Amino acid sequence: MGQVSPAGSTAVLQAHELRFTWPGAAAPCIDIAQFEVRAGEAVFLHGPSGCGKSTLLSLLAGVLVAGSGRVSLLGQDWAALGGSARDRRRVAHVGYIFQQFNLLPYLSVMDNVLLPCRFSARRRAQGSRAQAEQLLTGMGIGADLWERSALQLSVGQQQRVAAARALVGRPEVVIADEPTSALDEDRREAFLDVLLAACASHGSALVFVSHDRRIAERFGRHVLLPEINRAAAHAQPA
Repeated sequence: MGQVSPAGSTAVLQAHELRFTWPGAAAPCIDIAQFEVRAGEAVFLHGPSGCGKSTLLSLLAGVLVAGSGRVSLLGQDWAALGGSARDRRRVAHVGYIFQQFNLLPYLSVMDNVLLPCRFSARRRAQGSRAQAEQLLTGMGIGADLWERSALQLSVGQQQRVAAARALVGRPEVVIADEPTSALDEDRREAFLDVLLAACASHGSALVFVSHDRRIAERFGRHVLLPEINRAAAHAQPA
């Protein structure tokens, strides 16, 4: 299932006997014996709609808490933390590119990108406006757009701003949920260039979900989720 993890690297994300069932559902949508991501890895996660990709990402990032089993980030079990503590840990250590972007409409593009630095001393120490400017420029978001409201941008531009926000402050883990879905081929390749180079430079692990198998070759490890998710045949849409 793709290449092995980087030799000697430390596991930053680990799942063991992970099960999750949506409220009211008759069966779990996630049932995974073992899954881990190591520092510096770039993992391409794919599979058909409904196999649990987005749900797994939410569990890895502590947005959702496992019904049973263990999911840990940097050795810390998410289930052992309360909601506020999970939020603080996530913003300090995880850059998350959501499918719906989750940009704040009342903030400028630049303020959206720098948002993690406002809420995390660690990200603030590792990030800066100069870093944000470099990321935005690399994503094709010019200086003339930095002070505009995020709502004034196209869908593709918002997607790239969300990616810059995930990368600022050098988080140990970057989680990307279909981040190229609104980009044309040229923009997609430029986006991947910046994303992969930034993660490699920062030593960040990357978990990247996409239906686009054409870009799989750019990642060091490929994971077909139905092969590791024993509940995939019964899962609800991710």
